[in-house]
Amino acid sequence: MDLDALQIFKTVADQGGVARAAAHLNRVQSNVSTRLKQLESSLGTPLFRRQNRRLVLSDQGRVLLSYADRLLRLSDEAQSAVRAGALQGVLRIGTMESTAAARLPPILAAYHAAWPQVRIELVTGTSGALAAKVRNYEIEAAFVAQPFPSEGLAAMDAFREELALISPMAWEPVDSAKELGDRTVIAFAAGCSYRRILESWLNQEGVAPGKVMEFASYHAIVACVAAGSGVAIVPRSVLKVLGAENSVRVGALSGPYGQALTQLVWRADDDTPALQALRRKLEAPQG
Repeated sequence: MDLDALQIFKTVADQGGVARAAAHLNRVQSNVSTRLKQLESSLGTPLFRRQNRRLVLSDQGRVLLSYADRLLRLSDEAQSAVRAGALQGVLRIGTMESTAAARLPPILAAYHAAWPQVRIELVTGTSGALAAKVRNYEIEAAFVAQPFPSEGLAAMDAFREELALISPMAWEPVDSAKELGDRTVIAFAAGCSYRRILESWLNQEGVAPGKVMEFASYHAIVACVAAGSGVAIVPRSVLKVLGAENSVRVGALSGPYGQALTQLVWRADDDTPALQALRRKLEAPQG
């Protein structure tokens, strides 16, 4: 399969149209259209369909795109391997917001110092969504917290987080889950491991939250708790990074709910040299 044709196909998919892809690739539009038609003809199937003046991937196109990403990345790695031996290319990593804020900066800084030719792209999301992206070859690896759907993924331990229950300063200290009946829970969207831990803690005591307010960042979650809206579960490392220890009441969760293990997960059949280098950095003692 022609790698140049795959690159054109991927660019059309990314840009949403032939004209934008041609401008991005610095090619004439007719050349992009011709190469795309040749690829569809060789495969015997349409790769796109038109929707609201945009080209969107067909079912067959979505299948090909996942392979195109991997083939093009392998091509880059092959070229890097026969050059000076230095790692090059792109390493796409998924991470939870908490890990990106509190844990990754020194590790990624050390990685960049050792292999400056590798461009790291970070994608944030919940553990469930990130694990799905790894399985679908959208990213090479992800930092996720237990519990998460682990089917088909290899994993290594990365960090152990101490979790805290935060509540408004105006409230009395929360000593048990039973005190939170009908209170509002503030959390990330469904699929967040920490949200699952909080819900499991409440369910064990037969407590149902009044409602759930969903936010996309810890800044918003902590601010909402500080304003008196409800309770949330947050890693203590994040509270330290945000400097939020004095704006909310910080309590502990009982038993096994007070800690969460963060792991790096990847597909065993998609283990690249750049990813192997990241794992070696995680295994090394951290300063």
